[in-house]
Amino acid sequence: MKLTTKVALSLSVVALVTAGRVEARSVRIVVWDERQPKQKQMYKNFLGNHIADYLKKQKGFSVRSVGMNDPQQGLPDVLLDDCDVLIWWGHVRQGEISVETARRIVNRIKAGKLSFIVLHSAHWATPFVVAMEERTKQDALSKLSAAERGKAKVELVGKFQRKAPRRDAELTPSISYKKGADGSTLVRIVRPNCCFPEYAAHGKPSRIKTLLPGHPIARGIPKEFTLLQTEMYGEPFHVPAPDAVVFEETWEAGQRFRSGAIWSLGKGKVFYFRPGHENFNVFHQPEPLKIVANAVRWLERETKKPKKQQ
Repeated sequence: MKLTTKVALSLSVVALVTAGRVEARSVRIVVWDERQPKQKQMYKNFLGNHIADYLKKQKGFSVRSVGMNDPQQGLPDVLLDDCDVLIWWGHVRQGEISVETARRIVNRIKAGKLSFIVLHSAHWATPFVVAMEERTKQDALSKLSAAERGKAKVELVGKFQRKAPRRDAELTPSISYKKGADGSTLVRIVRPNCCFPEYAAHGKPSRIKTLLPGHPIARGIPKEFTLLQTEMYGEPFHVPAPDAVVFEETWEAGQRFRSGAIWSLGKGKVFYFRPGHENFNVFHQPEPLKIVANAVRWLERETKKPKKQQ
């Protein structure tokens, strides 16, 4: 790459960050979007920009919107270092985000430098998959004593594939322990599939029930509301057990899904919000947009507040 090109790229990245800065007390949000052309059937300026435009109207937010085709896939370190909450929409180009890039995000979550909101099809986004693998390791090691953890060896079993599990497949992730003659513990983890056996992009309505009405993410959200048009996902969702499930979604045919789930990961947190599909009007309804805004505020507060001494 020519020097002038490198300089131009660096300047463009710095400009992107600088343009998004406002007063220090604002929550710094980055909305990352694959920007799939099909989105324009329902969201004229892409779905990520649509969500970002809504968030920009909320008090106390500093919002930037980036995409897959931006420099460094929209994820340079200088941008991530200037971000409190990363919101992610991905669908058909999930595999283009490398594990190395995902680890740059997940390491920041674990360090409490970044919170992560994952929307709809991004259950297969590389950063979410890596986050769920790391959460499974965290769960597995928490079952061991401090001395055992010091000698533990973690082995991830199988290769991750973006393939929906069969309905009769064993639930993932799964964890097993084997003691070694030297006093070590082998922790074997079958990777979380991060998917579910049933789905249908039929655009039929769903009913969302607020399971935790007192949770800040549910502030101002009705106890129940209808999405007029959405894709269906059917349990079981192959992920580690969440710390909390704020919303449950059901369909007329009987399917159900944990549609608003929270995981702690190190010092940070991950929130998965299921409703969507790029050519349905989910994010034209007020409730999903308000849930995202509520999640941004809560995640930022939870990550930044002083941690209790153990």
